[in-house]
Amino acid sequence: MVDVSDLTLVSPVRESRAVTFENPTGEPGAGGAAAGGRKGAPSRDVQPGERVVLADLRGPGTVRHLWLTFPPGPPTRTRALYLEIYYDDLTEPSVSVPCADFFGVPHGRPVSFSTALTSIQEARGFNSYIPMAFGDRIRVELVNGSRKPSTVYFQLDYTLEDTASPGRLHASFRRQNPTIPRADFVITEGLRGPGRFLGCVVGVRPLDPGTWYGEGEVKMYLDDDRDLPTICGTGLEDYVGTAWGMGPHSAPYGGAPLEVREPGTGLGTLPDFVGFYRWHVLDPIVFSERLRVTIQQIGADHFFEGEEERLELAVSEGRVAGNGIQRRQGSPVIASGLFERVDDYCATAFTVCSWPQPVPRVDVETAIADLGRRPYEEADELEFLFV
Repeated sequence: MVDVSDLTLVSPVRESRAVTFENPTGEPGAGGAAAGGRKGAPSRDVQPGERVVLADLRGPGTVRHLWLTFPPGPPTRTRALYLEIYYDDLTEPSVSVPCADFFGVPHGRPVSFSTALTSIQEARGFNSYIPMAFGDRIRVELVNGSRKPSTVYFQLDYTLEDTASPGRLHASFRRQNPTIPRADFVITEGLRGPGRFLGCVVGVRPLDPGTWYGEGEVKMYLDDDRDLPTICGTGLEDYVGTAWGMGPHSAPYGGAPLEVREPGTGLGTLPDFVGFYRWHVLDPIVFSERLRVTIQQIGADHFFEGEEERLELAVSEGRVAGNGIQRRQGSPVIASGLFERVDDYCATAFTVCSWPQPVPRVDVETAIADLGRRPYEEADELEFLFV
């Protein structure tokens, strides 16, 4: 990994390269040759169902930066574009993730934000600075799983070295729509160590719009953990790094840049879509053999005078979580408590392992279900250029 604390470092064993559609192999002195060097092939139209190789490189080396852009469009079309990355000569990918999710925002709804590892500039310039070391070979592919062609621009910046870092980046996408009551949603599991959990991008589509959704604890089961995890947080927004609810914001290592909410609705109505991220950079999560990361679907509710019947229904349905109902006197709020929920969750997990392994592949129909643009959402002003 590049030591950014010393930007004066000059390494004689490192060579700088870049891949674009004009120089697909990253050869020295071969960039921008099309049309006499006058920007003849900066992009390519990717047809519906087409798989395009962005880079097929021999190592050892490290991908340092990936920039990608494509036309703005409806959420389902954006979500249907996905990346797959293969190491060495493996036939199954170690990365299989929708594009926007890989860069930090779920639900096919890019927004402008910046983190220590990824950014989406002006909601349309996708950047990843997550190092991807490779040994003999790395192959990066983009798949258009939508029904419309898409014009894609990209640049992949990498270095060649005498020896590659032993860690290989893995990224997997999961979605459960809806979740199962009292069964924690799995952010990642199945990869073998030694390894490091680098972080995750999580999306929530709250299915009970009247109650707060974010009291579930993030749990990290390391190695021999079974019933109880080694690391257990205190709630969803706490894991992100904020508190007392969660509005749209971003910070270097945690944030929630995506909140899609009908205009004019207040705190009593939940957003239709939420997206948050958490990077474990300065607080590494390491494991020797096994890793399992989950998040509970638990929310909070407050009951006001006149809502006694709704309170008793919630209790009779067996949804009470935590320490039960706290009843109050002398307040408009007669009771409050934690409750089990059922919501729509998705997650992209980033894990570095000491050897390349396959991950579950993106299923486009599962990824795009129920993500259609809401009536109050406005299309990007540039969309009309690419219809």
